[in-house]
Amino acid sequence: MGEGLRTVYDCSVIELDRHPSERLGNLSVVHSEDTLPFDVKRVFFIFDVPGGESRGGHAHRAVKEFIVAVSGSFSITLDDGRDRRTVMLNRPYVGLLVEPGVWLTLHDFSSGAIALVFTSDYFSHSDHIKDYEEFRLMRSRQKLN
Repeated sequence: MGEGLRTVYDCSVIELDRHPSERLGNLSVVHSEDTLPFDVKRVFFIFDVPGGESRGGHAHRAVKEFIVAVSGSFSITLDDGRDRRTVMLNRPYVGLLVEPGVWLTLHDFSSGAIALVFTSDYFSHSDHIKDYEEFRLMRSRQKLN
């Protein structure tokens, strides 16, 4: 994680530019390296999450993510092994920047919720940490270095 040990407080809510039109609706724009502090390599979306289910439940070693609730709402709980922070996303012009080394879980999806995710790199199994104990061990090792 070349930028040092990240915490839940390094993850930030970013409000996107809005371009409203009474006649045509609203438009928000995401620009690589302008709106976001990274060049977007991958975009995916999560939808039709059954009630009571959660998504995520992992951390990234190097990848940054920017997550927007383009429809409906959901919460994201961030965990750095010491502190936890929960952010609710419910506006399509506001997103959450999730830094590498922070465990994230998306939960409390409303009916019809859609999570749009922009990432700083392509998908890689080796970048994902899916075991929470492995994550905590990685975090404690980084503190010692």
